[in-house]
Amino acid sequence: MTVALLATPDSTASTLFGLYDLLSGARRDWQHLINQTSVDAPLLPRIVSRDGQPLRVYNDVLVHAHASLDSMVSADVVIVSDLAISPWAPLDDRYDREAQWMRERYEAGATLASACSGALLLARTGLLKGCEGASHWGYYDCLRREYPEVHWQPDKALVTAGVGQRLVMSGSGSSWHALGLFLIARFVGATEAMEVARMNLLDWDATSPLAYAAMMRTSQLADPVIAHCQEWAAQHYEADAPVAEMVRISGLPERTFQRRFAQATGLSPLDYVHTLRLEEAKQLLESGDLPVEAVAWEVGYQDAGFFGRLFRRKVGMTPAQYRRRFGVLARRLAGVATMQAAAAEPH
Repeated sequence: MTVALLATPDSTASTLFGLYDLLSGARRDWQHLINQTSVDAPLLPRIVSRDGQPLRVYNDVLVHAHASLDSMVSADVVIVSDLAISPWAPLDDRYDREAQWMRERYEAGATLASACSGALLLARTGLLKGCEGASHWGYYDCLRREYPEVHWQPDKALVTAGVGQRLVMSGSGSSWHALGLFLIARFVGATEAMEVARMNLLDWDATSPLAYAAMMRTSQLADPVIAHCQEWAAQHYEADAPVAEMVRISGLPERTFQRRFAQATGLSPLDYVHTLRLEEAKQLLESGDLPVEAVAWEVGYQDAGFFGRLFRRKVGMTPAQYRRRFGVLARRLAGVATMQAAAAEPH
């Protein structure tokens, strides 16, 4: 099977080449390592660029394409890897030629897949209308704004959609590992996918991407009154009745304030405060040993039960689960930083 990996100037080399290596090693690498036999790989990845010429992708890495769009007219699977572009700037028509080529491949029977922010280009094809979609957590606001007819799923690491489930999207960052394993399992076999996972120490992690997401604290200059209220909320999110206080600070009638705040931020004032509080709660859970009840109190919730339910709904796990998963990581990283600082001190 031929797998076309679409390369653009905004592709990242890590995802592009990572998928290339993962797919090309299915069955072949395991048999070579375990049974000392040489077998043909069942998947044939090919890097495809607009004109087939070498191109520099993001971070100035030179990529040599195997084929151009015009010459790659037969592909069983097409994958667009992540796009390192701002989520606040529309994609516009810069990759419309690639989008048209992807539509043509889909109409010819190919499966289309995207990794991470590559969903921006997959959505540009128009094939996701009425379907579920997944992308990097930092791009959902942009995607909802540009493609409101798609049912974006920020809590899912992998989504399949469309006729015959031939549209496949993975979520944030290294979820491309899950995309690669999924495609191998689907088109080669579960055994081969498991072999690749064991060879590369990959885990199809069940943790919701929401647990990794951080609030996108974007400054908005269109409404300075609301911007002033955002600044106040960032410093006083734990206060009693913060929404009422923001209404007072704004000097606006409450209904007008609610409407303007939602227009400026995409969130209601209360949801905005909840997001600020939960982001701080994440930091406290990662870095310290405060009981969950004390964390709730610190960020402005007197009812620890309500805090726990809200945290689970918004983050995808309980506060205790979050601490177990990310507290260990935070301590390990802090230990590495401390070790490096100690090594740098003169003796």
